Amino acid sequence: MFNGFYEELHEEFREVVREFVTREVAPNYQEWDAAHMMPRSLWEAAAENGLLGLAVPEEHGGMDLSDYRFRMIIDEELARADCLAAGLAFHLHDDWVLPAVLQFGTEEQKEAWLPRFMDASLITSVAFTEPGAGSDLRGIRTKAVKNDDGSWTLNGQKTFIGNGISGDAALVLARTGDSYSLFLVEKRDNPGYQPGRQLDKMGLKASDTAELFFSDVNIPAGNLIGEEGRGLEYAKAVLPQGRLALSAAAVVVTDTVLTSTLQYVKDREAFGQPIAGFQHTRFQLAEIAAQLEAAQRMLAAAVEQHNDGGLDQITAAKLKLHTSEFTKQAVDTCLQLHGGYGYILEYPVAQAFLAVRLMTIFGGTSEVLKETIAKDLLS
Repeated sequence: MFNGFYEELHEEFREVVREFVTREVAPNYQEWDAAHMMPRSLWEAAAENGLLGLAVPEEHGGMDLSDYRFRMIIDEELARADCLAAGLAFHLHDDWVLPAVLQFGTEEQKEAWLPRFMDASLITSVAFTEPGAGSDLRGIRTKAVKNDDGSWTLNGQKTFIGNGISGDAALVLARTGDSYSLFLVEKRDNPGYQPGRQLDKMGLKASDTAELFFSDVNIPAGNLIGEEGRGLEYAKAVLPQGRLALSAAAVVVTDTVLTSTLQYVKDREAFGQPIAGFQHTRFQLAEIAAQLEAAQRMLAAAVEQHNDGGLDQITAAKLKLHTSEFTKQAVDTCLQLHGGYGYILEYPVAQAFLAVRLMTIFGGTSEVLKETIAKDLLS
């Protein structure tokens, strides 16, 4: 990010993150990528370094680092080490599930769950999407039926679930009669909670993604998040932070790829001169740099709004639409500047190209975001 965005305390935190990434993540990442799975030990190491549940309040044993710039530093250091899948796994846990508990959970739920969010004994996933319902959550078919004792019985199927195999619990949106409700469903002691096959993705392979199947899964009454029937409202309420997280990741990846591309075009020669000597190359890089700073400024404004508690749905939708589409185009341009090497997976730009293709899909497709923005414009 640009000068002045981070303060001294953030840079001190960065040193902790950088050391963690250098010691625990980077040396093992290729192995995890090949296995399509990151081990529990990674989460435990992150917990030991205080990198999980940053926003958990002090009264629940946390550091109360609600300033989103701290979360962004984790993204930046993982991106610089070409370990993007680790960032995605942490996002799901800290930027989607945790905010739902913090905003809508009871004090009893917070006391029971928040320490486990931080110590890696409860790794979470977001189970909204189904085979027949993605961005349109009203189309979900998973059902939770209330029992006489106040507990619930859950049946249904979810898909494209990050941390679906490695996770211990899922934030599940389910139909409850004519409405929708939100639950934190734990895998333990629930034989009907079954991860399906590991889905083979284009990129971000080290982060496991799977189907989830629920067959007569018992959900205690105390695992209902907020009020019955308000699940869609709660799901929408966590969208701004989730989209802010994706936007931050997009900007970080673009910055990292641009930096490596600048060095490549200075070193690589064609027709007797560095590639950087061609006007077309310089113009492309200049355009990316200008658009990147605009995206960074837009992101910085959104972070400030989020830190003040005021990041709204429309602003987050605009931010995510702009940054994700820009990143997709910018990384593609940088890959082209690498020529044949850009097509080789051992080059970070190739890995980034595969990773950022998710940006315009996950957390709301660009088409859905445009509808959201247009509806607001024309209301």
